[in-house]
Amino acid sequence: ELRPSTNHLKPTGTSHRARLWCATTRSMMPLDTSVLPIAAWVRDTWRAWRKTRLTGCAVVITNLSGDVLLLRHSYGAKVWALPGGGIKPGEDPEIAARREVAEELGVTLGRIEALGTLEEEIAGCPHTGYLFTSVIDQNPVPDGREVLEARFFPTHSLPEPLGLVTRGRIDVWRKRGLDAD
Repeated sequence: ELRPSTNHLKPTGTSHRARLWCATTRSMMPLDTSVLPIAAWVRDTWRAWRKTRLTGCAVVITNLSGDVLLLRHSYGAKVWALPGGGIKPGEDPEIAARREVAEELGVTLGRIEALGTLEEEIAGCPHTGYLFTSVIDQNPVPDGREVLEARFFPTHSLPEPLGLVTRGRIDVWRKRGLDAD
């Protein structure tokens, strides 16, 4: 039996995913989806207060028809976003991008192309974002915990609300190769 007085948030050291330390079973348990918004708010508030520099990655994934994959998270702003997430200390950005897509959507990326590095602000913190693109012929399956919905959209008809950071990243993706002349 879990007793609230003996439970507390504790980092695992092996994953950036929020987990709950259960003193009764002396093991880590994934946080329930309903708790993720609160955990994300606490994390974001703490980071913004400390002005923590963040490093992350995002992938503009298209299907064979050229439609863009966007997703909705169970936490944070209720906007459509690109797949991606944090980069662990010492982790290669491309490996992080592949890991995030596999964890969130059950998709293994084949060829992946780096589009560049962006200096952004996320949740009130300075953010260095590594942007990639990839084409898949698989159907993504949201993990149901962190990602609630994932759909492909035609580039001429992206859904609203679309996050501002996501909009900027898609603009970079659309302009790729145009400056090569």
